[in-house]
Amino acid sequence: MITLRLIITKHARQQMFDRGIDEEQIKNTIKKGSKIKQTDGFKSVCSYIGVCYKIKGEKYIIKTVTIE
Repeated sequence: MITLRLIITKHARQQMFDRGIDEEQIKNTIKKGSKIKQTDGFKSVCSYIGVCYKIKGEKYIIKTVTIE
């Protein structure tokens, strides 16, 4: 099983809290969601959750979390 090392920005953490989304849902979205290349990273969408992130080495820096 793939272990994701998440670094969650303050902005993304607030969005997670506001939307009732936890870290396991973020990991699931990154692993199983459809991926869209963005200017500075990727966006994964799975079910109703969207996660914008960039990869630095082995770390996934979570920039924003949305409800789709």
